[in-house]
Amino acid sequence: MQKSPSKTKFAKFRTPGLTRRQRRSKGGFFGKFKFKFNIQEQTSNNKSRLFVVWGVLIAAGLGLAINLYNLQIIRGPKLTEQARNQQMINLRPFMPRRPVVDRNNNLLAIDRPVYTLYAHPKLFDKSNEEIAQELSPILAKDAPELVKTFESKKSGIVLAPAIPEEIVDRITSLRLNGLELIQKYSRFYPSDDLAADVVGYVNIDRRGQAGVEYSQEKLLERSVQTVRLSRTGTGAIMPNHAPEGFLNFDDFRLQLTIDSRLQRIARTALKQKMDEFKAKRGAVIVMDALDGSLLALVSQPTYNPNEYAKANISLFKNWTVADLYEPGSTFKPLNVAIALENGVIKPDDMFNDSGSIRVANYTIKNAMNNGYGRISIAQILQNSSNIGMVQIIQRLKPTIYYNWLERLGLGQKVDTDLPFEAGGRLKSQEEFIASPIEPATTSFGQGFSMTPIQLVQMHGALANGGKLVTPHVVRGLIDTKGQMHDSPDRTMPRQIFSATTAQKVVEMMETVVSEGTGKVAQIPGYRIAGKTGTAQKASPNGGYIKGARITSFVAILPVESPRYVVFALVDEPQGENAYGSTVAAPIVKSVIQALIPLEEIPPSKGMESGVGHGALGIGDGAEGVEAVPGNRNMD
Repeated sequence: MQKSPSKTKFAKFRTPGLTRRQRRSKGGFFGKFKFKFNIQEQTSNNKSRLFVVWGVLIAAGLGLAINLYNLQIIRGPKLTEQARNQQMINLRPFMPRRPVVDRNNNLLAIDRPVYTLYAHPKLFDKSNEEIAQELSPILAKDAPELVKTFESKKSGIVLAPAIPEEIVDRITSLRLNGLELIQKYSRFYPSDDLAADVVGYVNIDRRGQAGVEYSQEKLLERSVQTVRLSRTGTGAIMPNHAPEGFLNFDDFRLQLTIDSRLQRIARTALKQKMDEFKAKRGAVIVMDALDGSLLALVSQPTYNPNEYAKANISLFKNWTVADLYEPGSTFKPLNVAIALENGVIKPDDMFNDSGSIRVANYTIKNAMNNGYGRISIAQILQNSSNIGMVQIIQRLKPTIYYNWLERLGLGQKVDTDLPFEAGGRLKSQEEFIASPIEPATTSFGQGFSMTPIQLVQMHGALANGGKLVTPHVVRGLIDTKGQMHDSPDRTMPRQIFSATTAQKVVEMMETVVSEGTGKVAQIPGYRIAGKTGTAQKASPNGGYIKGARITSFVAILPVESPRYVVFALVDEPQGENAYGSTVAAPIVKSVIQALIPLEEIPPSKGMESGVGHGALGIGDGAEGVEAVPGNRNMD
């Protein structure tokens, strides 16, 4: 067999017994060259792979660093907050509103647990008719009506929004499937409408809307601490980190100055006279003039705060502090005090009441068109003489008189602790001084307006030695032991009249009860001062409402040591015999008869126990301004 030329040609270069690798290492140009080339190529490839690996590792590390920077630095706070929100829960425990009590700790308002009753008919194990029959007498609903309700939905039917605990016990005793009771708290007023105008009410969101529930919101709301608690992955709260006592609350109660016993008696007396004279509305206020605390504040008509949704919204505003009226003759004692304080009259001065007096272009007359002749200042008050009052005020310079009216607070607010208070109205000084008729009509209580509470405040200055105190109903926060923990800051009393002037006017007012238009208010053994008022009712559109009048009576007792002011006001009583003496004075007498034993007021020294119970029949004095339509004021 012939050998290949190529193989034969290089055969001599081969070394017998050596492998190709050995022969390549032994020498030979091509062998050495090829071997070096392979090593270089392999080294180069290894380096390339190494660079790629290192590049990938560096890129991954850099990416990881960037991502960590983004997570830890840029998005860190936000992610931390998200984690905390998932791991923690903000818990704000429910805190009952503080109770409201009267001066004797009788409960006026409290939070009590109530329940919302839900029905889930799909879970009933009895027929709708059977369930309805069992619930009907408890819920005071007709069984057929309940059946229709059950058929309206399969689940989540509200049968009653606020069931008290005693009703809940009856429902649970039935052991009916498909009923659900959800507990909540509801504001409850045990005395119903007795003190609604003072206490007020809270709405469905538990926010005060009237009375002290509104004005004293900060004192009635307990401070609540929001706590953050850990929770497990299933959402269960972990109480280990809860602050100690965070569910506890104080036992403070808001105590008022109101006496529920006196409040009830005053309401009864007021309603009786309002029904008798078919009056539109009325009010009674009793104040301790030493500090301005109100022992009673009654307004009729009123509402039941437990059912405020059924009431007329106009009743939510206490009109004794929110509505203005012209006080009429009840303002006359204050004008006498102003004149005495300025020295333009003396207690024993005499005046001539001819029955009419000319002022500018107007003729002022007494309403009965009669004159009282020569009368003293006390007799001016006894007979409620317009003419005498005009003559007294004419001795004062109009500027001085106006300054005193402002000093008394006319045209300003009383700044009481009841909400929605209105400020009185007084004409500008320029207008008042420019027309002589203005001081003249003001002398008998017309041409300006004020709230009933402000009139009581001013008469309080006569009863306490001349100081203007702030009428108020809030005493402060007390604990169960009766210790005071927080009381509102009040304006310091201002000295308006001297004690001598105030006492002298009170003694003059005593003659109104003993000899004048207020005889009906006499009580055996007690010295009582008073003043009647029967005025035409001012119209919001100007002038006066034809046939409408406001009757009132204010009393101060005891005269020898004045302290209490009792005021009654009846708006638009009907009938020819509707006067301050026949409508308002009997109310005040009934209230005083209750006040005496409650406050333990001793009988006046030197008085006989058989002081008469005089009562006036028709007309108890009158005033008027002729030629000024409707501008009349009667007593």
